Amino acid sequence: MTRAYFNHKAAIWDETISEKDTAKLMGMVKRLNIAPGSAVLDVGTGTGVLLPFLLGEVGEDGSVIALDYAGEMLRKARAKGFDGNVDYLCADVTNIPLREGIFDIAVCYSSFPHFQDKLVALIEINRVLKLAGRLVICHTAARHVINGIHRQIPALTNDTIPGKEEMCSMLAAAGFTDVELDDDGKSYFCCARKLGLEKLEVLGLKLKADVQSFYRVSKRSY
Repeated sequence: MTRAYFNHKAAIWDETISEKDTAKLMGMVKRLNIAPGSAVLDVGTGTGVLLPFLLGEVGEDGSVIALDYAGEMLRKARAKGFDGNVDYLCADVTNIPLREGIFDIAVCYSSFPHFQDKLVALIEINRVLKLAGRLVICHTAARHVINGIHRQIPALTNDTIPGKEEMCSMLAAAGFTDVELDDDGKSYFCCARKLGLEKLEVLGLKLKADVQSFYRVSKRSY
């Protein structure tokens, strides 16, 4: 249902729904601290609202993969002809058809609430990140504003941002650490880092057990 909703809205997305304040978008991207030459995964790129800003940060030596599961949204993004090293991938975030450990940072801008299985999505994002790679979940509005808007749209009623405790638990279960979450009433910014090799070796099977346990408890919520 959500995929159909976004495909239907693609033609009017930029004019009626997407963030139009370029200063907010630029400010959000600057908070990502993307180093020149980085490999970036833009998860849920939509019509490519964030793409020109991401491409500006990675520079000539960097790259961006724009991923979205709504083909019409992705086609609109591609048609904009952004300058830079960008490729487009139509796929579900729970099953990314790419090899593991290739991205320095994965950015979920205005997309995380729409992941139908959030834990599985986080695990899959973790897989394609390099060791100590970063994940950022962000919005140019606060959590309560985003959730309030979605609850008024029949197709998006369940597409919400979890509370801080639940979000931190999911990130930990998916193999992330060093979580920083800032929901200041004006924007939402959650950053986490993929566990380094030394921590993965120490955790061993415990991480797998935590993931399985969390999923059994939480899967009915998503």
